[in-house]
Amino acid sequence: MITTAANVNDVTQTLALVDGIPPVAGRVGHPRHRPDALLGDKGYDSNPNRRELCKRRILPVISRKGSRDIIGLGKLRYVVERTFAQLHQFKRLAVRWERRLDLHNAFVSLACALICWRRLNAQAQ
Repeated sequence: MITTAANVNDVTQTLALVDGIPPVAGRVGHPRHRPDALLGDKGYDSNPNRRELCKRRILPVISRKGSRDIIGLGKLRYVVERTFAQLHQFKRLAVRWERRLDLHNAFVSLACALICWRRLNAQAQ
């Protein structure tokens, strides 16, 4: 997660988010440091970002502005939109009231932990 000012376009943070992905444990061997693909809507359509993602061997699955949407991308983007909806259930995150970045990030982390805890408890029952 990267927190920016309210008027910063999301596309400007795409590469910073990708570069900030920690190693992911998986099969035996070296941990993965990057995803295979990046999914995004038309708001993330940027030729410089596409080039940089390709340099990092990440497939950009992003609809182009002015063209039809990629078939099936909506189902995959639904996961992201659902996550935002779950985070906005916490009123303090729907509108940022904290001036201090560390407090806001702490509330986001706490909200993520509560969402995961609730989901794990629901599956256990």
